[in-house]
Amino acid sequence: MEPRGPFRAALVGPLLLLLLPLLLPQSGPAVSAQSAAAACSESTNRSCNDCLKNVSCFWCYTNNACLDYPVRKILPPSSLCPLKSARWGVCWVNFEALIIAMSVVGGILLLAITVCCCCCCRKRKNQRSDKEEERAAREREERKVRQEERRAEMKSRHEEIRKKYGLFKEQNPYARFENN
Repeated sequence: MEPRGPFRAALVGPLLLLLLPLLLPQSGPAVSAQSAAAACSESTNRSCNDCLKNVSCFWCYTNNACLDYPVRKILPPSSLCPLKSARWGVCWVNFEALIIAMSVVGGILLLAITVCCCCCCRKRKNQRSDKEEERAAREREERKVRQEERRAEMKSRHEEIRKKYGLFKEQNPYARFENN
């Protein structure tokens, strides 16, 4: 069943927005990248705060240069600016400290997620083992009841056989000697 009416329009609108960059000519981003590089170079020899107002720029303290951030690489190469002198986003945090802090935070998050998963799995395992223990206890009880029933049945059969052949067990086997 295909969507109709306003529901179809609600689906087609976001789809067109997602496909729009693919349909536009590629000259637009190149022009904006060139203008961003020009904007970054204009802030050279000013201040770090002026440079970092543009998010596509980073500041290098070694030569007081505002440079275009190399988007194709995660970190700016050391030939462009050493990591301890590079600033991006805020002037008071260098890339080295940012990498160390992000690594520590990421490690703590991974450790916390691992511990939570282990705790949840252990809880589930304990709940399963409790259920299994309950089931095993029920089965043992049922077996015990069946065994008692079988014993009673066997006892009654043995008594029937004794009656049939006159082999009654007397209450006191010496009682017949006393009655004489």
